[in-house]
Amino acid sequence: MENFIYDIPTTVYFGKGQLHQLERIIREYGKRVLLVYGGGSIKRNGIYDEVVLQLQKAGREYVELGGVEPNPSLYTVEKGVAVCRREQVDVIVAIGGGSAIDCAKVVSAAVCSDQTPWELVLHPKEIKRALPVIAVLTIAATGSEMDHIAVITNPETKEKIGTRNPLLRPKAAILDPTFTFSVSAYQTACGVADIMSHTMESYFAREEAELQDRFAEGILKVCIKYGPIVLQEPTHYEARANLMWAASWAINDMLKLGHMTQWSVHPMEHPLSAFYSVTHGEGLAILTPHWMEYVLSEDTVDKFARFAREIWQVEEKDVWDMAREGIERLRGFYEQLHLRSSLGELGIDETHLDAMAMDAARQTVNGYVSLSAEDVKNIYRNSL
Repeated sequence: MENFIYDIPTTVYFGKGQLHQLERIIREYGKRVLLVYGGGSIKRNGIYDEVVLQLQKAGREYVELGGVEPNPSLYTVEKGVAVCRREQVDVIVAIGGGSAIDCAKVVSAAVCSDQTPWELVLHPKEIKRALPVIAVLTIAATGSEMDHIAVITNPETKEKIGTRNPLLRPKAAILDPTFTFSVSAYQTACGVADIMSHTMESYFAREEAELQDRFAEGILKVCIKYGPIVLQEPTHYEARANLMWAASWAINDMLKLGHMTQWSVHPMEHPLSAFYSVTHGEGLAILTPHWMEYVLSEDTVDKFARFAREIWQVEEKDVWDMAREGIERLRGFYEQLHLRSSLGELGIDETHLDAMAMDAARQTVNGYVSLSAEDVKNIYRNSL
C-alpha cells in the first residue's frame, strides 16, 4: 500500500430530525448566510421552511441563490459570488444534492480570491481560503457533502470540470434520510448509479489495497440490495439511510487510501453533460459496462473476475467467462433500475464525439487503463 494521510474535518449529523442542529452550527460559523439551492422541491416538501426557521432561531440574516442547475453553471457561481460580496456573507448553507453543494463550494472559494471562479476551477491550488459551507443533503448520490471536490460546467466552452482542494470540504453536513423520501424514482436510480461509479472508480485501481477493496465491495452490495427497494418503497427508512451513508463513504477518500488512482468513467461522462445536459448518474450507468468491456485484458481480467465473484456471486470458472458475466450482471442491474442502456436513447449521435473524446482523454490518460482520445471515442461509439 502507498503512504497516505487521512483527515476529514466534516462533522456529520446523521438521522431523523438532525436539522435542529443547524441553529447551533450556524452560530459557530457566521452571521450573514447565503442559502444555495436548486429547484422548488425543497419549498414544496417543507425543508426550506425548516432551514429558515433554524436560521431565525439563531438570529441570522440570510440571502438566497436559488435555481442552481443539475449541472451547476459557471454563470450561477459568478452570480453567487456577487451576492456574497454585496451582502457581506460569511457562511454558506447549501440545501440539496451535489449540484447545490458543488456550486456553494466554488462560490465559497471565489469570494475569498482575486481570481475568477473559472480560474480557480482550472487551477485549484490557487484556492487559499474559503467561506465555511454547511450542507443539508436531500439526495443520496454525489457524496459532495463529505468530499473536497466540486464539478462546474462552463456553458461557453462546453467544459465540465471537476476541481478539488481540501478547503472545499464542508465544515458540517446534515444527513436526514427522510429528506430523500420525495426524490423521484428516476433521480433515485441515477443516484444509486453515481454511488456505484464512485466506488468502482476506486475499486479498479492499479495497486492492491485489500481492506479498501473489501470496503468498496460492501458499498456496492448495499447499493445492489437497497436500490431496488427504494424504487418500490420510497419511504423505506433503512434503505434510504443505507444509501445516503454509502454515498458519503464512496467518495470521501477512504476507498482511495493506499492505492490512489485517476478515474476513467467520470471524465468520460462529464463531456456528455456539458454537451447534452445528460443526467450524470444515467450517463455513468451507460458508459461503465462499455468501459469495462473495452479495458478487459490479460492485465485486468483477474480483478474483473473478482468483481463478478464478490459482487454478483458468479460461480468459479474460467476467469474470462467470470469477468464477462460480471459485466453483464452490472448492465442488467442498471436495467432493473429502469436506466437507459445506450447513448442513442438520450439523443446522442456522433456529432460531438471527437470534441468530447479529446476533452475526456485529457483526464483519463492515467486512469486504471490508459486511454487515448481514440480509445475514448471508441467507447462512446460502442455506447451509442
